Amino acid sequence: MDTFHFKKKYGQNFLTDINLVNKIVDITHMERDSLVIEVGPGKAILTKQLLKISESVLCYEIDLELQEYLNDELKNYKNVEVVFDDFLKRNIEQDIQKYNKDFIYFVSNVPYYITTPILMKLLESNIHFKKIVMMVQKEVGERFAATPGNKSYGSITVLLNYYYYVKREFKVSRKMFTPEPKVDSEVVSLTQRKNRSSLKNEKLFFQLIRDSFQYKRKNIRNNLKRYPLEKIEQVLMKFGFHLTDRAEQLPVEVFIEICNHLD
Repeated sequence: MDTFHFKKKYGQNFLTDINLVNKIVDITHMERDSLVIEVGPGKAILTKQLLKISESVLCYEIDLELQEYLNDELKNYKNVEVVFDDFLKRNIEQDIQKYNKDFIYFVSNVPYYITTPILMKLLESNIHFKKIVMMVQKEVGERFAATPGNKSYGSITVLLNYYYYVKREFKVSRKMFTPEPKVDSEVVSLTQRKNRSSLKNEKLFFQLIRDSFQYKRKNIRNNLKRYPLEKIEQVLMKFGFHLTDRAEQLPVEVFIEICNHLD
């Protein structure tokens, strides 16, 4: 790995501090009988710790130059599989079928430039992750945990907070990576909500949220003009909001009720 050329196009910033890795693993509170999915194992420093606590670890690595290194580094572990492919193009439901595990986790230091696409893939899958633990940019962590009315509150905030309890766990120094990134980082955990409000139509919910936040400066009336506004207005007024308000002002519960009222 001394001669490895880090690739900007893959957003490669490898973790180097074992104490930090152990801290990440500790907050998973993982059952032994679990499957863990990791994207971008890099030098496998996190992978090896996950292998100590989980029966199965499934990694996705897009950089084929790491194939020889990872195969050698993990050759003594029987409970790991590394798929050398683009995670975003994989059918992960199909990939995990053979594992037949009740507890599924996602733990990863993901490439920052695809954090949101990865999360959307997880959310739109039929996989019920018990917990997701990710290293993200500090600003992204703020967005995930933002509250209504905050400028960071957006579509990903609403979607994540419908499915998960979001917690910003701890900040991470730039010096914990090779090469050192130009942004501050933090670890966030997303814990499955077991008693969340029911949705009649999840597909409609995703589309409604996307459309509501499509143009951040526009109000609900303008962003959702293709929807039956009179039905939306009925729900808004019930919660003390109006069509002239912006999506960033609405709590998750309001979006849920709008969606159920439209279906």
